[in-house]
Amino acid sequence: MYDQPILCVVPATGGESLLLSKSLDRPVSNPRWNKDGKNITAVVTDDCERYISTFDVKNGMMKKVIGGNRSFGSLEFHPDGSWVTSMSDSQLPSEFYALKDGNLRRLTSIQDDFVAGLSLATVEKFSSTSKDGVVVSNLLFLPASAKKEKLPVIFYIHGGPVGQDDFGFDLTRQMLAAKGYAVIAVNYRGSNGRGIDFCKSIYADWGNKEVLDIQGAADYLISKGIIDGNRMGIGGWSYGGILTDYTIAKDTRFKAAISGAGSALQLSLYGVDQYILQLDNEIGQPWKDKNYEKYLKLSYPFLNADKIKTPTLFMAGEKDFNVPAIGSEQMYQALRSIGTPTELIIYPGQFHGISLPSFQKDRLERYGQWFDKYLKLKSF
Repeated sequence: MYDQPILCVVPATGGESLLLSKSLDRPVSNPRWNKDGKNITAVVTDDCERYISTFDVKNGMMKKVIGGNRSFGSLEFHPDGSWVTSMSDSQLPSEFYALKDGNLRRLTSIQDDFVAGLSLATVEKFSSTSKDGVVVSNLLFLPASAKKEKLPVIFYIHGGPVGQDDFGFDLTRQMLAAKGYAVIAVNYRGSNGRGIDFCKSIYADWGNKEVLDIQGAADYLISKGIIDGNRMGIGGWSYGGILTDYTIAKDTRFKAAISGAGSALQLSLYGVDQYILQLDNEIGQPWKDKNYEKYLKLSYPFLNADKIKTPTLFMAGEKDFNVPAIGSEQMYQALRSIGTPTELIIYPGQFHGISLPSFQKDRLERYGQWFDKYLKLKSF
């Protein structure tokens, strides 16, 4: 789980492989040979961005070709020695571009009709320091024409946990920002783009350092007067939903939450979800060496449900075998039992990702309705 791809070459005749990007300590993907056969061009995932670089196959020396506040995706070689790549930024979903000598030339305009006339949020990077002194990178989605002043806010947390939020176009956060909310993306510990040690730091210790990082981002923004500490919401899907459960069990400042495809009673997921190998190796088999105690420690949102005061909407796909719906059902029932406002939405026939367009629309609408109900004290 907590790993990153390293670019390497192996002699065609066999023998020792050469790890070209090991010292870079960043994930490298989409490798393609250059026309000269002496270099490889690839996409590098770095702190809040994905850029394109070349690597010398003899010594691994890297040269950055193009980057910036945007996210490059696919990469294909063109016979003339140039490249075709996909790229998106905070204001425009993915389009195809020609890349030659470090210069981009746009090839497609598929998304122009979609963004025409939209007032999109601006996105900026900021750093926050968590309670234990770790510096974390985050993104602030600022609603169009809004001032950085006492904004109602939604912390929308990415899944994974091994992944990150970058400057690529993000429809969900743009939709929330369009309703007048500042939207925060926290690249908590466990995310990639900051090196393998940062990624592995949550090994067998879920819902601890990540929550500190979310709280650190909130504390920073409150101290700067950018967000209203009395109108904070949190949500996410998959590990973002799991972290939502963890956060509201530790921090009562959040006035509304949406937990999508989440879980909290981790012991009960053993043998039900798809992570049996990870569970055996990271936490251990429950019946050995009192490992069940580790599972219970990681289950504190459910076992301390009586401390949760945040109105929470739980959502899941009926046929999800990644994070099964039982994880949401258990937390929903717990909050029902203690009287904390809650609802449960199960999308029939859906797996971990909600793929049916009508359900996708429904999910976004429910996001807005739930947060508006508990956070919007005035109209925007």
